[in-house]
Amino acid sequence: MDDGHWSRALAAELEGVVGAGGVVTEAASLLTYECDGYTLEKAIPTAVVLPRSTAEVMAVLERLARARIPFVPRGAGTSLAGGTVAAPGAVVLALSRMKRILHVDPVNAFAVVEAGVPNLALTRAVEAHGLHYAPDPSSQAACTIGGNVATNSGGPHTLKYGVTTNHVLGMTLVLPDGTRAELGGPVADPPGYDLPGLVVGHEGTFGVVTEITVKLTPTPEAVRTFLAVFDSVADACRAVSGIIGAGIVPAALEMMDREILGAVEAAFHIGLPLDAGAVLLIEIDGLAAGLDELGRRIEAVARQADMRSFRAARDAAERQALWTARKRAFGAIGRLAPNYCTQDGVVPRSRLPEMLARIQSIADRHRLRIPNVFHAGDGNLHPILLYDERDPDQVARVLAASREILRDCIALGGSVTGEHGIGVEKISMLAELFSPVDLAAMRAVRAVFDPEGRANPGKIFATGATCLEPLSPGRQAPL
Repeated sequence: MDDGHWSRALAAELEGVVGAGGVVTEAASLLTYECDGYTLEKAIPTAVVLPRSTAEVMAVLERLARARIPFVPRGAGTSLAGGTVAAPGAVVLALSRMKRILHVDPVNAFAVVEAGVPNLALTRAVEAHGLHYAPDPSSQAACTIGGNVATNSGGPHTLKYGVTTNHVLGMTLVLPDGTRAELGGPVADPPGYDLPGLVVGHEGTFGVVTEITVKLTPTPEAVRTFLAVFDSVADACRAVSGIIGAGIVPAALEMMDREILGAVEAAFHIGLPLDAGAVLLIEIDGLAAGLDELGRRIEAVARQADMRSFRAARDAAERQALWTARKRAFGAIGRLAPNYCTQDGVVPRSRLPEMLARIQSIADRHRLRIPNVFHAGDGNLHPILLYDERDPDQVARVLAASREILRDCIALGGSVTGEHGIGVEKISMLAELFSPVDLAAMRAVRAVFDPEGRANPGKIFATGATCLEPLSPGRQAPL
C-alpha cells in the first residue's frame, strides 16, 4: 500500500471535525499511545485523533481515506498483544471520549453503548434493574466495550456465561472509507449472515466499531464463593477436571499458583496461604435453594484431588476481597519484577497438568520466572513471564520462551489465544495453527471490509506494514 502523507492542513481539517484539543501531535503527548499492555513492541503514531461520536468517526475516516493514511482504533490501551501499536505513518483513533450509554431496555434486556464505555461502568449502570453485563475481563474497571469487541475478551465468569461474542447483538461499524454500516440489532437471531459474530474479534482490521448493542443478563439470586487450597498445581488441575467431569459448571473457576499468591498477599493482605502450591477460586450462582448442596458436591470432588482445605467467603466483603485479589493480580506482579509479558494460550482442560509442567520446563531452560494465574475452567492459560526490559538478553529469552509456550499449546490440541487476540505478538504463530488455505480465506474476508489495507495494518497477518520500531537497537519485531 502507498501510504499517504500527514500535513498541517489535514491536522487543522480534522481538528475542525473533532474540536479544539481533539488532535494530538506533540511528541511528548504521543508517547502515551506508543504501546498497549504488551510493552515489548512500541511505535509512536503520526497523530492521535479523539472523536466524540459516530458522525465524527465517519468524517475523520473519510478524510484519512482521501489522504490514503492508515489508522488504528484504540480503546483504553489495556490490550495485551500489541493490537493498538501504530504501523508506520498510521493515525490512532482513540475512542476514550465516546463513553455514553445511549439506551437501556430492561424489559428486553439489552443496552446500546458507545465503544469507549468501560466494561464495569455498564454493569453499574444497569444493576438497579437486576441486570449485569456478564463478560468481565480482569481489567474491567478500565477496559472498554469496544476493545472487548475487538479481541473477543473473556474473563473469569465467561466459563458459565460465554465470551464477548455471546453477548453482542449488533453494532455500528464505520468502514475505512467513512461509510456507516449497521450490523445486527436488538432482535435475537436475525436472518442472514451473523455479521456481528464475524466482526467480534476483528482487532480493528475491518474499520471502527463505534456503537454496540449488547445483551444484559439477569443478576443471579444468590452467589457462593469458595477458596480451595492445594499443595501442588497438579492437584488443583485434577480438581478442575473432576468438577467439570461431575457435570458441574461453576460461574468461575480460577487458579493462582504460589508465586502469584505471594505477590497478591503482599499487596492486599487477605489471608491467602503462602505455603500452598496453588489455590482455586470457585464461584457458583443461581437460585439460593440448592447452592449449598452444590458447594458440598464441589468440595467432595476437590477432596478426591487431595485438596488441603476448603472455605467459603463469609459475606459479600470477603467475596469482594477474593475477587479483588484475583482481578488485580497482574498489578501485584510489579512486586516481582520490573516488567512482565502475559501469554494467552489455550489447552483442553485435561491437558492442563502437562501444559503447566511444560511451562515450568521452559522457564528453567530460559532461566526465567513464570508464575501462573488463569481461567482454569476453560483451559485459558495466562503464564506471566517476568523480566527487565533494560536487559536485552532477558528480552530475547522472554520472546523465545513465549513462542515455545504457544507452540506447546498447539501441540496439545489448543490455540495461541483465548481472549487477547493476535495483534503483532502472535502473527508468526498463525501459520503453525492454520493452513495456507485457511489464512488466504481470512485475508479475503478482511479485504471485503478493508480493500486498501488501511485499517490497523500489520495486525493478525504479516504484511509490509509490520516493521515496527524495535524496543532496543538490533532487535526486530517478533513476527
